[in-house]
Amino acid sequence: MIRLIAISNPRAGQAFIDYMSSRGIEVQMMPEGEGTFGLWLKEAEHQIEVEAELQAFLQHPTAQKYQSASWDMAETRTARFYYPRQGFIKTLKDSSGPVTMSVMLVCIVTYAALFLGFGDDVFSVMHFPASGDEQWQLWRLFTHAFLHFSATHIVFNLLWWWVLGGRIEKHSGSAKLLQLFLLTALFSGLGQYAFDGPNFGGMSGVVYAMLGYVWMVGHFAPSRGLSIEPAYVGFMLLWLVVGFFEPFGMAIANMAHLFGLLSGCLIGVLDAKLSRSAKKLS
Repeated sequence: MIRLIAISNPRAGQAFIDYMSSRGIEVQMMPEGEGTFGLWLKEAEHQIEVEAELQAFLQHPTAQKYQSASWDMAETRTARFYYPRQGFIKTLKDSSGPVTMSVMLVCIVTYAALFLGFGDDVFSVMHFPASGDEQWQLWRLFTHAFLHFSATHIVFNLLWWWVLGGRIEKHSGSAKLLQLFLLTALFSGLGQYAFDGPNFGGMSGVVYAMLGYVWMVGHFAPSRGLSIEPAYVGFMLLWLVVGFFEPFGMAIANMAHLFGLLSGCLIGVLDAKLSRSAKKLS
């Protein structure tokens, strides 16, 4: 099974499925949470043909050939789309992968330790390197991302990490998500340290990097099927700007957000360009 794209309109998705079915190619649709639905190609041998047709469909989803296919296939359709009931844990697993879940678990355990009397010890081991001796403790370049200092802080970050990181891991694999986590934790941490020193923590910089990555890949290589809803992008960019005013006296690692977004966008553009170059050569 190959994931083609995530869409927010299941009726449009069904029209595309019906059209491909009329050409003898099976595409399936499955809910992914947050009001989105994934289109999945069953047989890889049809990938190039289906992706090309998908781009044409996205440009003109109401074209007559798609509407006619839905009408013709309505009576013969055997697969019925429905919303399965499932528990919270199963929903988490189905919309993510081992890297997504592992990072969430480490963040939760770290947060619990901070508020069970081990705060100073945990922070001293995991914060971004500050003193001369700490410069060689390379784990600190990444572990600062696991530190959270309030319930709102960790809930907000882990929710977006699950949505964005899970989407990337489901689409591009665990190795890709791990690579992105390490690179963007490093870049966002360096940016924040350069402007405000080592007293910061949290997944926000990484989350903004995931946003930038998905946004750029979806924009420059839509055929890859990895995208983000414009409303999500708008909300996160608005919050990025608001953060610089530190509303309600909140201490916000704004430069981590900014450098995270920029690093994610850069990696996303590079991946999109490489993907398009590879297709031209094949």
